[in-house]
Amino acid sequence: MCGRYTLVKKAEDIEKRFHVQIEEDSVHPSYNAAPSQNLPVISNYNPTLAAYYKWGLIPFWAKDAAIGNKLINARAETLLEKPSFKKSLQSKRCLVIADGFYEWQKNGKTKQPYRITLKDNGLFAFAGLWDEWKNEQGNKVRSFTIITTSPNSLMESIHDRMPVILKPEDEKDWLGTNLRPEDALELLRPYNAKQMQAYQVSKLVNSPANNNPELIEHL
Repeated sequence: MCGRYTLVKKAEDIEKRFHVQIEEDSVHPSYNAAPSQNLPVISNYNPTLAAYYKWGLIPFWAKDAAIGNKLINARAETLLEKPSFKKSLQSKRCLVIADGFYEWQKNGKTKQPYRITLKDNGLFAFAGLWDEWKNEQGNKVRSFTIITTSPNSLMESIHDRMPVILKPEDEKDWLGTNLRPEDALELLRPYNAKQMQAYQVSKLVNSPANNNPELIEHL
């Protein structure tokens, strides 16, 4: 599962890393990105733009936007089996921009949060799916989900799932219009553990109301 992540890099760093323009005039650092928030993604609809989509996929056929609260993640192993994700895998894929994510390790009756990043603390992209839904007023809502997979050797002692971090060389292919679903699935592998690091952080991250630099500090 991936229920929180961070994006604290500057707008110019994002634009340089992904060769895109950012939709908003300014990007505010997010030390605790949470479901239901609008967050920057790069979709195959417009791969030169980082646009703000709502976290929590609302399929185009949904009767109620509340379904998005249950679809913040999509398991890589069952994407072709789930009506909520099958069509998006075929034609609506996206890169979810991040520079870290949180996961909670169970210690008896308590849970200790960890922040996981690349060792160079650089930007990366989660593999994501998106969709477009219209509310009763006819307004369009674009939303996304983050794909998860089995843990690598770094993550397995913390949690039994991890978000799919795409290799930089696979990001363009993930957004490609001619990518077949079976080939897309081949890109959804655990990231190289040797290129990642994890450290304990404050339990203040447990509340999405908290969003400040203290959350990403080492304990």
